Amino acid sequence: MKKFLVSMFMLSVFIMSAPAFAGTHGTNGTVSARSIGAGALSLIIWPGIGQAINDQSYEKNLTHALLGLTGIFRIWSCYDAVVDRQGGVWHNRI
Repeated sequence: MKKFLVSMFMLSVFIMSAPAFAGTHGTNGTVSARSIGAGALSLIIWPGIGQAINDQSYEKNLTHALLGLTGIFRIWSCYDAVVDRQGGVWHNRI
């Protein structure tokens, strides 16, 4: 039973981290004081806040906010906000 639970835990961690390796193809913007602040807010408070500050689309804000429940997605959301990445929403990407 213990091996099964550990296996399920490892599988769930791997599946939750998969969006970070999904090959998202957005275009990076410029790093500015505003984008650094947005990245800090996405990391510390909640993913999706930084994307809203960077005036991203509603779908991207919602996606980041929902995937923020996984915990590990905060790191990707922070990076995404700092580089002010445009695009990469749905269409087999995040």
